[in-house]
Amino acid sequence: MTFTVPRKLSIRSLLFFTLIMLAKIYFAWYFLFEDGPTWTTSLKEIPFILIVFCLIERFATKRKIAIYTSVNLLFTIMFFALIVYHSHFGMIANSQVFGQVKQVGAVKKSIFAVYQPQYILIFLDIIILSFVMLRRQKALKWKQAMSRQANRKVVGTLFCISIVLCMLNIFPNRASMNETVKAEQMGILNYEAYSMIAQHEDEPIVASEITQHVIDGTKGIQATVNPILYGAAKGKNLIIIQMESFQNFLINLSIDGHEITPNMNKLAGSSYYFPRFYQQVGQGNTSDAEFIVNTSFYVPPNGAATQKYVDKELPSLPKLLQEQGYDTATFHTNEVDFWNRGELYDAIGFNRYYDKAYFGEDDTVFYGASDEVLYEKTAAELARMDQSDQPFYSHVISMSSHNPFTIPESKYKMTLPERYEGTFVGNYIRAQNYADYALGLFIDELKKNGVWDNSLIVLYGDHRGLPIFSLDDVDRVLMQEILGHEYAERDLINIPLIISSTGVTTSTVMNQLGGQVDILPTVSNLLGISLDNHIHFGQDILNQTTYNLLPQRYYLPTGSFVNNEELFLSGSGFEDGQHSTLAGDGVQALSATEDEFDRALELLHLSDSYVTQLPEREVEK
Repeated sequence: MTFTVPRKLSIRSLLFFTLIMLAKIYFAWYFLFEDGPTWTTSLKEIPFILIVFCLIERFATKRKIAIYTSVNLLFTIMFFALIVYHSHFGMIANSQVFGQVKQVGAVKKSIFAVYQPQYILIFLDIIILSFVMLRRQKALKWKQAMSRQANRKVVGTLFCISIVLCMLNIFPNRASMNETVKAEQMGILNYEAYSMIAQHEDEPIVASEITQHVIDGTKGIQATVNPILYGAAKGKNLIIIQMESFQNFLINLSIDGHEITPNMNKLAGSSYYFPRFYQQVGQGNTSDAEFIVNTSFYVPPNGAATQKYVDKELPSLPKLLQEQGYDTATFHTNEVDFWNRGELYDAIGFNRYYDKAYFGEDDTVFYGASDEVLYEKTAAELARMDQSDQPFYSHVISMSSHNPFTIPESKYKMTLPERYEGTFVGNYIRAQNYADYALGLFIDELKKNGVWDNSLIVLYGDHRGLPIFSLDDVDRVLMQEILGHEYAERDLINIPLIISSTGVTTSTVMNQLGGQVDILPTVSNLLGISLDNHIHFGQDILNQTTYNLLPQRYYLPTGSFVNNEELFLSGSGFEDGQHSTLAGDGVQALSATEDEFDRALELLHLSDSYVTQLPEREVEK
């Protein structure tokens, strides 16, 4: 069999690899966008491909096929990463996300928990080409055929037309608030290039114009003149417990008569329990939750707070409490440099931190010592701190219920019904059951050593546990059984808040709306700390109870928000957004207004402007 190359097909390498790339793009669109690829997909994606390939045709005089193959491999890896990331987070990763590639090794179990075998098909052509290349004689003929120089005029014309088409795909869609919609309208490759080059930031608002009065007015609330419970827990220790991946539907959940979180249920039933409480984290996930709770600022528009804000002198809860004579410390069983936490803790102002070096690795679950070890050693240290003359603030970060939720069998504290065995939802339920068990041991120890009665206890979930896009059909059926309705974004971001203090709190379900940004002002009120000279974007949800506005970004499209009645998901703007009632009763709520949409965006802008204009932090060398 002979292999001949007609002269007229001297551009065949460009056509060949363009078709391969187009097939991969259609494959990626199938997983990334709800409607999948359409006839317009080619118009959005081919121009960018042609720009790259025309450059190869113009400048690659040698090893052209090797360059084509290398570019093909790079694009393939990017598409594969986009698909896996989307299946875990429900988002289109951009250059900011790819900049966090160093974190992949630490969380690879979570990432590959959502991996599906069909994803590997995107590498099929590379496997085939590698096989062909190994067959030396045919490979040589194929390389010769593909390596012919294309007509420069044809290449130049294609290049210019492609540049124009890319601009036509990018520029009309730049203003879209919804990053997924923006990627779909621009095309994946155009979107990735745009996110890398055009790091757009709004012109900051002058710092002197950012006052608490302006913030409260934008939120639609008024300052409380004589707040109730002000100083009710004054002088008490503060213990804030951040529960890993803990969603609100777990509270009071029983499956086949078995309580999943009996200790949390008991605590919620004897304390102030806020079931209408919502996460507000960004790319930093757990570390972002720590940032929000300790600062009452919103997360940055791009990247994690531990990337963007740790060089600033951050006003914070630890600093407020230190002014009142408190000792401050944070406890986390992972290494302190994960997500740059060491810098975050310095910026926030904790006196010290306890990390993997303190907790050890004798009983490891996922990325550090188990919650049992965390709570046992933390309880002992808190008892020691309680013996001093000064009160303390401790922020305790749990971790054993981390995605992918496959805890060791030795940690099983319940038997799952058969229909839950081997499912993602089942693993999540079992991991949270163990987390609740370990929390119960902590509560018992704090009560035994006398710390509990002398403390204000705050407990909340850091972020969602069950990503919607990671659930298969069986998982969705199980969630329907648990919730009584289809699992949706309003359930995804709903986390619990529990506040407990002996002699202060009572058994009360608090139905006012709240978010993580509200913890600092609420706690400050209970401890009798004035925030008159302290900028904060949350509100005291024990006093300012009639209305709240919770802007969202990252996990939900920028411009999305929660108000008293519904979750609003922005589209390109407000008009094409989606409304869903928080009650989950199937009623199409339409209480969200364009004014709230504008105010939610303005609140994010105010926070971004304020934090970026804070003084630079002096770093010890």
